[in-house]
Amino acid sequence: MITLRRSEDRGHANHGWLDSYHTFSFANYYDPAHMGFRSLRVINEDRVSPAQGFGTHPHRDMEILSYVLEGALSHKDSMGNGSMIRPGDVQRMTAGTGVSHSEFNGSRKDGVHFLQIWIAPEERGITPGYEQKNFSDEEKQGRLRLIASRDGRDGSVTIHQDASVYAGLLADGEEARHALADGRHAYVHVAKGEVKLGETVLHAGDGAAISGEKELVFSGHGKGEVLLFDLA
Repeated sequence: MITLRRSEDRGHANHGWLDSYHTFSFANYYDPAHMGFRSLRVINEDRVSPAQGFGTHPHRDMEILSYVLEGALSHKDSMGNGSMIRPGDVQRMTAGTGVSHSEFNGSRKDGVHFLQIWIAPEERGITPGYEQKNFSDEEKQGRLRLIASRDGRDGSVTIHQDASVYAGLLADGEEARHALADGRHAYVHVAKGEVKLGETVLHAGDGAAISGEKELVFSGHGKGEVLLFDLA
């Protein structure tokens, strides 16, 4: 069964400096029909204005992935990490017992467009942690490249949950397939452009919750960037 979640049906909050779309309930957006999917709790599509950002704030007991689509995001946290997140980078922060961080757009002319993703961990009270890796366009072109997993295989970042996250870039004529093991579920989110899932065209911001399917077939429809979450 494939349940579509169109971009225009998401929650939306425009704070001036931040324009954010919420796939699932978040902050002041509440929809009991969209509280998350399996262990996936948040997919926020955020656009941050130049010289603006999120001030220092706390988190706990969540696996947080940041995936930048355009621009550069400056990160600082209470673990002593400081980094710049650019397109192709995947940042994983394990909030665990508690961590504070800030995310800031240091550019005075360019905005930042990124996805903030939260996955519930397998257990509470994990020691906080941080990891950041880059996955080039070449690694993702015409295929689904593993970017996050419980065991960190294939050079992916490590998350504390039975979930695997893939990213793919698909152009016309390109196809990528993903087999779902028995009892597994999936969530698809189109980050940019357009991608076909089977015969259905998904546009930027569209998503799909998937259960009871054996194989997912993605194909290019123009140019598109897609994230796939393989979930217990």
